[in-house]
Amino acid sequence: MFKTVVLGLDGSPEAKQALPFALELAEPETGRIIAVHVRELLVGRAGGQTLVANEEEVEAEVRQEVDRIAATGVDIKLAVVTTTAGGPAHVIADTARRENADLIVVGTRGQGQVAGLLLGSVTHRLLHIAPCPVFAVPTRSAKSANKDIAGATATVG
Repeated sequence: MFKTVVLGLDGSPEAKQALPFALELAEPETGRIIAVHVRELLVGRAGGQTLVANEEEVEAEVRQEVDRIAATGVDIKLAVVTTTAGGPAHVIADTARRENADLIVVGTRGQGQVAGLLLGSVTHRLLHIAPCPVFAVPTRSAKSANKDIAGATATVG
């Protein structure tokens, strides 16, 4: 079990599927989870615009999820950090470093090597820069685990 877990949440189904793992891996009673949502901004002529068109909706959904879990007694906090496009891995790693995290938990989209190379992969980058172990939940693992978030929250906090 881990005392401080950093969880990357971007509003994607894959990130949501990593949530039960973070809840299970956080130490009961004394563990805490720092959920990190990165608001990416475009650079250049479109500078200042968010990379995701519906960023406000995504952020609101992430906040709702974190608030719902916190209401069950789990020690979970949300950090929303703004950065330029391409920086989520660094933001998550910096948060883990600042919080003295024992573990980072992220979901993966299961892109192939070429897609990951062309589009970039937050998880892949984290594996190289993280100050602690990274627990990457592949899409197929998350689906086969079929964990109930409500059940997992009962064991933490």
